Amino acid sequence: MTTAEVRELGRRLDAIRQEVLDSRGARDAAYIRRVITVQRALEVGSRVVLLGSRHKAAWLLGTTGLAVAKILDNMEIGHNVLHGQWDWMRDPKIHSSTWDWDHASPPEQWKRAHNEVHHTFTNIVGHDNDLGYGIMRVDEAQEWRPRYLVQPVWNLLTACIFEWGIAMYDLDLGDHLRNRRPMSPEKRREALRTLRKVAQQLAKEYVVWPALSGRGWRSTATANATANLVRNVWSHSVIMCGHFPEGVEVFELDELDPTESRGDWYLRQMLGSANISGSKAMHLMTGNLSHQIEHHLFPDLPSNRYAEIAPRVRAVFADYGLPYCARPLVAQVGSAWHKVVRLALPNGWLRETRRDNLLPQLRKLRGRPA
Repeated sequence: MTTAEVRELGRRLDAIRQEVLDSRGARDAAYIRRVITVQRALEVGSRVVLLGSRHKAAWLLGTTGLAVAKILDNMEIGHNVLHGQWDWMRDPKIHSSTWDWDHASPPEQWKRAHNEVHHTFTNIVGHDNDLGYGIMRVDEAQEWRPRYLVQPVWNLLTACIFEWGIAMYDLDLGDHLRNRRPMSPEKRREALRTLRKVAQQLAKEYVVWPALSGRGWRSTATANATANLVRNVWSHSVIMCGHFPEGVEVFELDELDPTESRGDWYLRQMLGSANISGSKAMHLMTGNLSHQIEHHLFPDLPSNRYAEIAPRVRAVFADYGLPYCARPLVAQVGSAWHKVVRLALPNGWLRETRRDNLLPQLRKLRGRPA
């Protein structure tokens, strides 16, 4: 694209954003308040049902309801409120500066890592933790090493402990360990805040609520663990679908213009994001991150408006011949996992491997010359 085309693209997307900003109002405020009310009622109701968790029907009903409540809390409510999408309401109870969530990562640390770092360095290798979480090979241009063979296992483990993984990423813990760098006093204070939040989460899920169940404490603790696991795997899958499927581009920092314009930034978000197509219920349960393209373009717009502007954004893609990556959930998850497995192996390894050269190819996986 020419400089003039990129400038025009930026102007068109700016216009879409401004229209939404100018039209925010009572309908949007009613939406987020309604979702919060439903989520809280669902969580309390599920917790109460789980007081009788020794009964199989109560365990199943309570666990399902609690998992859905946790997903709503993290995805459609917590993620978007902490983005500042609802700050315009001037409601101190629904504001990015006061909101807390059912998550191991303290809000202030999450906002720094996500709002400031991730959304600035979207899909830039080594700078965006949402891209491979700092532990995986995410692009063919990265040198392959034998340790990447286990990245499908790491990805599965990350999905299961996603809440705790995010807390570690927000602390830049992996970077400190890899570089054997001591924590600064400020970073140690952040770590203590995270430990306090973790202790609160563990006490709530595995001490307080199980204790209230009396003799059914073990069943309630198991139900809480199951709900957390479901929430973690779901959240990980949604995030992976938005950043990592086949067809989504990744970037190197030295490839970017240090004076990146607004249009260039928009273009990078467009090429480095993917959507999930589906029903309104599915969009709600993903926190509308099923519209990841629109979210990366306009992270401060109310999430309920992404579906409304998606056709206009898609038309901009079409006008400039850009690929708009959107697939149903199962296809998008499958595509992302295919990429995880493909990049765990040397470039072209599967294509080159035949029965008659299997042994030399296996030696490559051990880092030995063929």
